[in-house]
Amino acid sequence: MGQATAPLTWSTALTSWRWDSAAVVLVFGLTVAYGWAWRRAAPGKDASARRHAWSFAIGIVVLSVATLSAIGVYDRVLFWVRALQVLLLLVVAPFFLAMGRPVTMLRGALGTVGRSRLDLLVASPAARVFAHPAATSVAMLATPWLLYLTPWYLGALSYPVVAALTTAVFLLVGFAYFYARLQTDPVPRRYSQLISLVITIVESIGDGLLGIVLWLGPLIAASYYQQIDRHWGPSARVDQSIGAGILWLVGDVFGVGVIVVLMRFFSADESERALTVDAELDRADRENMVDDTGNSGAPSGLWWENDPQLRDRMGRHR
Repeated sequence: MGQATAPLTWSTALTSWRWDSAAVVLVFGLTVAYGWAWRRAAPGKDASARRHAWSFAIGIVVLSVATLSAIGVYDRVLFWVRALQVLLLLVVAPFFLAMGRPVTMLRGALGTVGRSRLDLLVASPAARVFAHPAATSVAMLATPWLLYLTPWYLGALSYPVVAALTTAVFLLVGFAYFYARLQTDPVPRRYSQLISLVITIVESIGDGLLGIVLWLGPLIAASYYQQIDRHWGPSARVDQSIGAGILWLVGDVFGVGVIVVLMRFFSADESERALTVDAELDRADRENMVDDTGNSGAPSGLWWENDPQLRDRMGRHR
């Protein structure tokens, strides 16, 4: 299996790298695809497009660090390193990739026919189901539970093919989750960001429960870790407890940052909604205005003057 046996220190953490063909292909493919779409969709390279590109680039860097750096080297040796990798692949990297607005970039890069097909795909019944905030949130909550409490975890540690598929599943689930929540890209249906804030509370409870289970529960993949020739670092119990803390506490800390972003989007949605309401009210006022020649049949005066009972109470008889 090629596990690293050298003690994990600050030096080895900075100098240990590995070649993972599946991860390299994934990183290279995402980078080239986004770069092609960005060049075609944002020829002017305005500030907004550059911000999106930087967000996507950060996601690519996080993905590379999670799979090719010391995290990828020691993910099969230490439980807490694997937990950190899970957090990066399932939450951090997908968040920044989604903030890069890849669907918008792809739509802008396509021609008229391709853009119409993409719009039909986004608006399809299947997309409405799989990209629904509830569906993506359930997948996001269930994935780590399934990983740690089923043979999936041991399979990802033992077989490179399973590990590669696990990385792809994490990124897909995480991206779908943030795609549906952030709504920076075209989505089948837009929901209030208030729903996302409620989802965040529920997820914090779910993450906390998983952290408690891993902290107080039995050792995960105990037979696997016993076979590793590791005579340094924390014990198996302490190792798993650290990993539980990473999944719980570090995940919640990053979740605070996500909440800040969602609050900004929520504020922007409310401002846009207020502008829409103001425009509708202005339009209604213009329609209700009448001139002296009676060109409009709409009632005149204040709104309460057109109600007979209120008009009588106010003492304004016509």
